[in-house]
Amino acid sequence: MAKRIAPADSSRWSEKTREILGSTTPAADHPDGQGPPNILYTIAHHPTLLAPFLGFTAALAIRGVLPRRGAELLALRASWNCRSAFEWGHHVEHALAAGIPQDDIERISLGAVEGGWHSRDRLLLRVADELHQSQQLLDETFAELKREFSVAEIVEITFVVGNYTMLSMVANATGVPLEDRLPPLPDNRD
Repeated sequence: MAKRIAPADSSRWSEKTREILGSTTPAADHPDGQGPPNILYTIAHHPTLLAPFLGFTAALAIRGVLPRRGAELLALRASWNCRSAFEWGHHVEHALAAGIPQDDIERISLGAVEGGWHSRDRLLLRVADELHQSQQLLDETFAELKREFSVAEIVEITFVVGNYTMLSMVANATGVPLEDRLPPLPDNRD
């Protein structure tokens, strides 16, 4: 996908944006592909959103009650459902860091019907799909969630899917480029 919005020009950053992003540059502009994710420089066009957005995503990623495996399965499935190469590539990296085997990551694009998932993993993939398809959960799915997860985890599950759906929309709509070092979105379809 072509870049539709160039990264925010650092010479035009607000004081708050400068405090948050400092002297960093997008990972796409680094020879080794390292640096903050490119999407931050798109969000930097709207400095009022940047700090709260980072706080919100940190709450999910660092202070969430859901185990990392579950959160990354949800993030990857939401990214795949939205066909967001940017979010998929980043969450493959996060999933690997969380100890999710490459084989599991590759099966996420095939969904909950693919064999080999533990019941909780299969449930999370199904939840991500139902939320994507109708922004709602079937009664039987919700009942199963209540048996397997705490109320706080259920609330977080919906926020994780919603957050990575939203970020996928931002990345897709504005053409945020995936850093070269990250894996592409699988091309298989349900």
